[in-house]
Amino acid sequence: MSGFSTARQKMVDGQVRTSDVTDARILDAMLAVPREAFVPESKRALAYLDLDLDVSEGGATKRYLIKPAVMAKMLQAAEINSTDRILVVGCATGYAAAVVARLAGEVFATESEPALADQAKVALAGTGAANVTVRAAPAPKGDVADAPFDVIFLNGATEIVPQELYEQLREGGRLVGVFALSQPQRAAIVTHTHGDFGHRPLFDAVAPLLPGLERLPAFVF
Repeated sequence: MSGFSTARQKMVDGQVRTSDVTDARILDAMLAVPREAFVPESKRALAYLDLDLDVSEGGATKRYLIKPAVMAKMLQAAEINSTDRILVVGCATGYAAAVVARLAGEVFATESEPALADQAKVALAGTGAANVTVRAAPAPKGDVADAPFDVIFLNGATEIVPQELYEQLREGGRLVGVFALSQPQRAAIVTHTHGDFGHRPLFDAVAPLLPGLERLPAFVF
């Protein structure tokens, strides 16, 4: 077993399984997807650590792969089916989209930094994720052209209510992400039922904010 394969197994066994992730499909997907392929070469030694990993390499905006356990727990809560159409918002270099691609039928991913979106396309193609379409787009806008979606996954945190994303959920659809509308931050699931949106907290979690989903500064007299 190679060094990265060993590290991947340790990540799943030591970080993901111990966080009450029991969905075998998610565990298998995370064992299969080489996380190091979505990390700059200079940081590949950090690919399997329990941290939010900066993959922006000096870009104007910091972009991250969120902690593996936080990602896995949110994916488990979303209850993704093999026929679902999924939107990954803020995909960075594409790791979350690659994992989701092994769970769902069709995956769309957006990234606000065009250079990172291009990197994601290359990394996803290199790992055989043929059912993923990546677009450069601001996080709050989602992907209107390909909506509606069964699941929307936020690859980061939001300080605002992302109403435009809610409206891209089909009836019965779910949105999962880390909500920093108040403290403490919590991962939560939003469900679209009978034209309304229900919000349910899942677990305490902290994740880097997605560009465009920050709270506007309050006006001071």
